[in-house]
Parts: sequence; C-alpha cells; structure tokens
Amino acid sequence: MSERAAVDMWFDPICPWAWMTSRWLLEVEKIRPVDVRFNVMSLSVLNEGRDLPEEYRKLLDNGWGPVRVCIAAAEAAGPQVLRDLYTALGTRIHLQKYEPGEKLYTEALTEVGLDPALADAATSDAWDDALRASHNAGMKPVGTDVGTPVIHAPGPVDGETVAFFGPVVTPAPKGEAAGRLWDGVLLVAGTPGFYELKRSRDIGPIFE
Repeated sequence: MSERAAVDMWFDPICPWAWMTSRWLLEVEKIRPVDVRFNVMSLSVLNEGRDLPEEYRKLLDNGWGPVRVCIAAAEAAGPQVLRDLYTALGTRIHLQKYEPGEKLYTEALTEVGLDPALADAATSDAWDDALRASHNAGMKPVGTDVGTPVIHAPGPVDGETVAFFGPVVTPAPKGEAAGRLWDGVLLVAGTPGFYELKRSRDIGPIFE
C-alpha cells in the first residue's frame, strides 16, 4: 500500500469556492493515498487596506468572526478539530444560509463537542496574531493576488512542496472523477514554471 501523503488546505469559512474544494478533497481522501489537514486563512486579512465594493467590504467585515472562532478552537482542542468544525460551520453558512453570528458559532461548536463559549472569540482580537500567522503560512508560497482555496501538497521531487490556488470547481467531483482531477492538478502544479490555467466562470457554486 502506498504511503499516505499529507495535504494542507487553507480555507476561509465564508468562501463558497473554498467549501466546494474542501468537499472535493474529502472525496479524494477516499480514493487516493492522501490525508487532508485543514488550516485557516482570512479573506478579511488578505483584503485589509484594499479599495473594495461596499457589498464585499461588508462581507469581509463580518468575516472576522468565523476565522477567529476557528483559530480559538484550534488553540483549545488542537488543529485536527478544524476538519469537523469547518464542516459544521460551512454546512450552516453555505447550505442552510446562516449569517455570521452567535447562533452559527455556538451551534457549530456544540456539534463538534467544543465549549460554546469559544463563540466569544468572534468579537475579540485576542487571536488575531495567531490568525495572521496561519494566514501567512498558507499564502506566502502562492502570493497575495489569490484568495482561497490554497493547497500545499507533495511535489514530484522528494521533500518538495508545491503550493497553489484552486482548483475552483463546481459541483465537487465525486468518486474516480475526484481522483482524476487530483492527479491532473498535481501534474500541472508540479511542473516548473507553470503558473495559470483559467477560464471565465459562467455558473455559481452548486451545493450537492
């Protein structure tokens, strides 16, 4: 049996495209020898100081809460808790259309067996240094002109990590289709000098 490889994904809970990619990665785990670890980045941190449309700025202002709660939870229970907490938050945000707020945080924390009092982190800057450190660890290898999802994966050379933004895909592939996409993503990401493959989006996220 092939040795399983660690793959890291950086997510912001409010991003629907990161959510789609995370569901794809969980499918990839079933059919390829990889173990996915989830890490926090922040679109609010990424876009600090940028001139943005008012609607998007409002979204980012509300986006501090979910990432602060994730960081506080990871510090309290270990980073492995982010897998289930992200699922609990993302299900409510993207499928059940919860707005960021105490109801979202306390329900998600309770679902994964954490102290619901960690919801207080949403309105505190006490975890912002740790949040920025996690964010920077994910974004530094790919630059600041991309958002989330960001993935770090083993490259074609032993000991080398390749980091990239994406893939942006909808709906999340399942079964062997998920595995083929993974194989192709690793192939292009591991090619020296390869930077971009893109086309315009003509549909939004399809949640299944």
